[in-house]
Amino acid sequence: MLETILLIISIILIAITLLQSNKASEAGQIITGGNEALFGKVKERGLELFISRLTMFLGLVFFVISFLLFVR
Repeated sequence: MLETILLIISIILIAITLLQSNKASEAGQIITGGNEALFGKVKERGLELFISRLTMFLGLVFFVISFLLFVR
């Protein structure tokens, strides 16, 4: 049962991670270094905030279930 839940969560986690915006490649920051955006105070809003929190929650659930399967 836990193995099936872990598989479903891992697939959802991969999909949610791929939906997140790639902040490193925006506006040519790879060439310029991107130090301004790295330490800038840019807040996530709306859907980006929801996806970010969902990714964090699913990652935590994935870790807990993996640990429980390892101990068992």
